[in-house]
Amino acid sequence: MKVLQFTIPVPHDKSVIAEKVSLPYHYPYLHRHKEIQITWIQKGEGTLIAGNNMHDYSSGDIFLLGANLPHVFKSNPEYFVNGGDKQIEAISIFFNPEGTLAPLFDLPELKSSKMFLQQHQQGFKIPHSASDKVSQTMIALRNAGGTDQLVQFFNLLKVLVNMKAKLDPLSTYGNLPGITENEGIRIGNIYNFIMQHYSEQITLEDVAKVAFMTPESFCRYFKKHTGHTFISFLNEIRVNEACKKLIAHKFESINTVAYKCGFKSITNFNRVFKFVIGNSPRGYLDSYNNNLVSLSRAAS
Repeated sequence: MKVLQFTIPVPHDKSVIAEKVSLPYHYPYLHRHKEIQITWIQKGEGTLIAGNNMHDYSSGDIFLLGANLPHVFKSNPEYFVNGGDKQIEAISIFFNPEGTLAPLFDLPELKSSKMFLQQHQQGFKIPHSASDKVSQTMIALRNAGGTDQLVQFFNLLKVLVNMKAKLDPLSTYGNLPGITENEGIRIGNIYNFIMQHYSEQITLEDVAKVAFMTPESFCRYFKKHTGHTFISFLNEIRVNEACKKLIAHKFESINTVAYKCGFKSITNFNRVFKFVIGNSPRGYLDSYNNNLVSLSRAAS
């Protein structure tokens, strides 16, 4: 059985891989790999699913994904339209502290870096205050070769370790089971179906058919491999999309957002939204607007 769904191609002359991609959309299937991954989204929007949690991403965002953390960058639906002109661009750095780099990470000088990476195996989003330094170092690393590339890699580790901001984990479920190739594709197809139809009435039977399972088998399978029940995942997708619409200010009313995101009653929308976000839709929107005002004042 193939334990890992995705294998990073490692050149024989490199221990750190720097990859630039320009594609219609991100790799669409849930996968994991033994390498730690740092990805800078230069162009594109969508949802990052990491472990059992999901996070919006847009141009400028940078994420660190721990080794063997199941993840998928789900480009927004408009990126999958045939003949569309949408494009994603990203730079990713891959490295395995327990592979060819292991002797380096055993050096006392890299003890703090090794501990930092071990403490953040669930990954995190690079805070805005450090994103410029991280992105500049990623570019320098990608453009360098030989010893110079290792020097830039050490610089990148230094920037990461010296960040002072609080780093919230991308995932909170702990260790999910291994993902075979078929499971990665199957779960990816389930995610695709839910994210394409979240605004409609989706039943357990509908999504079980996509997985070619009975509803009972699907419930056990989905919980085991994602940490979510089908309903909890669907609710988080809907609330996540509602948040995007609210802060984009492209809506007539909060009620309109609720119905366009698949909720059949405003009462249920408010209840689920507060459970997932910890605030009401109106409170979330007011908090976002207040933060924008505060940032504007600080910049002036």
